[in-house]
Amino acid sequence: QVRLVESGGGLVQPGGSLRLSCAASGIIFSIGYMGWYRQAPGKQRELVAHITNLGGTNYVDSVKGRFTISRDSAKKTVYLQMNSVKPEDTAVYYCKVFAGGNDYWGRGTQVTVSS
Repeated sequence: QVRLVESGGGLVQPGGSLRLSCAASGIIFSIGYMGWYRQAPGKQRELVAHITNLGGTNYVDSVKGRFTISRDSAKKTVYLQMNSVKPEDTAVYYCKVFAGGNDYWGRGTQVTVSS
């Protein structure tokens, strides 16, 4: 059974930092794409960042220069380092993994940016 478990969310003040982690288990195929998405109340889910199995990365414009995605393929874990966070970064953050021809989603972790 495939499981993706996100952690690291919480309440942070504007300008602060958080590091999200997403650990995958039960995946027997090589993992290709790993990504972070977010969904704010009343809005559609959007891609925040993704990283390929070769380390190529892509970011939504609103987080460029502030967020960094990375992965540890041996641990089947993807990270999102969030710096200089803003109130508009408040959302539920989900990780997604592509492996064996399928997409797998985590259940999400809440990030709230507020003073």
